[in-house]
This record gives sequence, structure tokens and C-alpha cells, in this order.
Amino acid sequence: MILIKTKKEIDFIRESCLIVAETLQLVKKNVRVGVSTKELDLIAEDFILSKNAKPAFKGYSQGDGNPFPATICSSINCEVVHGIPASTKVFEGDIISIDVGVIKNGFFGDAALTVAVGKIAPEVQKLMDVTEKSLYLGIDEAMENQRLHNISSAVQTYVEANGFSIVRELTGHGVGKKLHEDPAIPNFGKRDTGPKLKAGMTLAIEPMVNMGKKEVVVGFDGWTVITKDGMPSAHFEHTILVTNGKPEILTVC
Repeated sequence: MILIKTKKEIDFIRESCLIVAETLQLVKKNVRVGVSTKELDLIAEDFILSKNAKPAFKGYSQGDGNPFPATICSSINCEVVHGIPASTKVFEGDIISIDVGVIKNGFFGDAALTVAVGKIAPEVQKLMDVTEKSLYLGIDEAMENQRLHNISSAVQTYVEANGFSIVRELTGHGVGKKLHEDPAIPNFGKRDTGPKLKAGMTLAIEPMVNMGKKEVVVGFDGWTVITKDGMPSAHFEHTILVTNGKPEILTVC
């Protein structure tokens, strides 16, 4: 069931989303050659706690008894999503995707971005640019009375026209009262299909785009999703509100 939020609920979600956005920008500023993903995780956790909020990912379980152990997901190069922060350091030419979730007053926000470490290869920069642009093209389709898969189609069309591939196993999702709600929002699909969007829906739209082939595998830690061919992947995400006009991006500051 796709939830329609009340104005009061939306205000709570907006507050959590603001903390997400601020956290992402703080972490982005601290990405530099030689920083460890654990250091970035601690920066994020300290900031979230300072806002009287809690990290939404820490302790989150997919039902397999393997709770996520950190505040952020930090995914480097061929890691698509769900990378676990550790002593691993980033180096010149790397890209790192940072995903942040926050819960405050019982309501969630969720967003992600990919950051370049120093100077990166032009083709990797293009991967990042196309992924981010596809996110905004998808958001533009999130209008009342339009079909959900218009978002999916917009993302897929732009990404594939630029020679990249869409991860199929992972999707965006509803968000707000829970971290993951209905509906699933794939990054591929046919226009004018799927549920009809209504004002008051809050959605996390998140293209995950591979430079090479679309296939992915899950690492030995049970969380980290990796491109099967070892090529880089990028990830951008916003939580948005469907309105009776232009969609509102909530995860901005």
C-alpha cells in the first residue's frame, strides 16, 4: 500500500530530510585523498546525533539476521551500494558513493551522492554526470496523476542513450513512516504504466548506474553490492514529495 502523508507527517519527514542533506554535504567536504570510510562514518554519526536524530541504517536488517553496522553506506568504485565503512582509504582517481538515512520523531529521510576523489578519468566523470542528471529527469516525472514508471522510463532512456547500464536488482522506494515503503521505483520501465501518483506521496528516487554491464553480485559481507565486471558505478538519490504541481525535493539544504 502506498501511503499518503498528512501535512504534519510531511513536516516531520522534511526535518529528517534536511538533516540527511546537511550530513551528505558535511561528508562530501571531508572526502579527500587518504581519508578512511570509517572516518567519514564517524563524522556523519556525530553530526546526526547532534541534531537529536538517529542514523536510520545502523542496525537495519533485511531479515537475514545481519544488521548493517554503520551510519553511512560508503561504496568505492565498483561497489554499487551498501558498502560498509572500515579502515579502507580512498585514493586519487577514486569515486565514492555516500548514502545517508536519518530517523527523527519517528520519520525517515534518505539520500545519496557520488563524490570524486581528486582528479578522475573523463569517462568516470561522465558516469557521475549522467547518473545525477538521470535522477533529476526522473524527479521531473513525479507529478500527481502521472504513472510511476514514467520516472523509471526517464532514467533508463537517458542512461542508456549515454552508453551506460541500469542496475535491475535494486530500486528506489517509498520512504517516510518507514525507511522502505511501497512502491518500489525501478530505474527502468515503460511509460504510462505502474501506480498513479498522488499528492502527499514521499518517494526516494535513486538511479544506480554502471559504466559496464548491468549485472551485480553481493560481497562476502552480505551487504556490499558490486558490479560483476569490476567497472565503476555511481549512485545519486533524493527524497521527494509529490504535490499538485512540481515535485518538491526534500533532501536539500
